[in-house]
Amino acid sequence: MKVSLAEVPASVVAEAEQAADAADARAGIDTRPAHVDELDGVLARFEATWGAGRGADRATVQALEHAGNTVLVAIPRVEERPTQEDASRNPPNPIPLGATLGFLGWSGGLHVHSHMNAVDPTARGRGIGVALKLRQRAVCLANGITEMRWTYDPLIRRNARMNLVRLGAEVLAFLPDFYGELRDAITGADRSDRFEVRWRLDSSRTARALARGPLPEWRAEGGLPLVADYERVRAEDPDTAVRLRDASREAFAVLAHDSSLRVELDADGDYVFTRDDPDREA
Repeated sequence: MKVSLAEVPASVVAEAEQAADAADARAGIDTRPAHVDELDGVLARFEATWGAGRGADRATVQALEHAGNTVLVAIPRVEERPTQEDASRNPPNPIPLGATLGFLGWSGGLHVHSHMNAVDPTARGRGIGVALKLRQRAVCLANGITEMRWTYDPLIRRNARMNLVRLGAEVLAFLPDFYGELRDAITGADRSDRFEVRWRLDSSRTARALARGPLPEWRAEGGLPLVADYERVRAEDPDTAVRLRDASREAFAVLAHDSSLRVELDADGDYVFTRDDPDREA
C-alpha cells in the first residue's frame, strides 16, 4: 500500500502546539519527547501501571525513539520541581508523572498508533493523560500525519469519555479478545476486548471536542448502558464483571453486521448506536 504525508497548514500545526501547551499549563507539567537517559524512567512508569514485563523492553523502546516515533514524557514544571536543598533531603523520583509510546502504522492509511499511555495514579485527575495525547497530536501534525489510532477497554467509562468526548476520537471497530490473555496488573483474568478508535487530528469533530463544544443528540438505534466504575466491579465482584462483559459482546455484535452503524457516547455517559455523521454538529 502506498502512503503519503499530508500537507498540514502551518496554522493548524501552531494551533495544535498551542493546545498542547495550554493542557500542560493546566496540569502543571511539561510534555515533550523523552531523552535517551529517561527511557528507564519511561519503562518504570509503564511497569508501575501494567506490571513488570508487560511492555516493550528497553532496547525496543530505544529503537522506536531513535527511529523518530513518539516516546513522550510528562514531567513537573520547572517551578514545581524541588529546590536543590529539598532534593538533597528527598531525592526526586526519576520516573516521569506520565509517559506515552506510539509508532507509525499504515494499515488503512498512514497513522500513528498510540499504544501505551500511563499516568502516575497519585497525579490522576490533573489532565496529564489528555496533555500527552495533545502533545502527540502536535508532533504528528508537524510531521504531516493527520490520524492517530489506539485501543481501549469499552467498558471503562472514564476512558470512553476521554477518547470520544474530550478528544473527539471515534470508534472504528470492536475487537474481541484483541490481546489474548493478558493477566496484567489492570486486566487480570478479564477478557481483553477492545474498541479501536481513530482520531482525525485536523477534523471539525476534533476541533469541537477540544473547544468543549456541546455534544450532538445522537439519533440512537440501540446502545449499551455503562456502569460508573467497571474496574471496581471487576476487582470486587468478578461474577458481575463477567456478566457485564458477556452483555457488551452481545450488544457490540450488531456492529460487525451493519457497517453503517457507529458507536457514540451520550450525555449520560452511555453508548448509543447511531447512523449519524460523526462530524454532525450539536
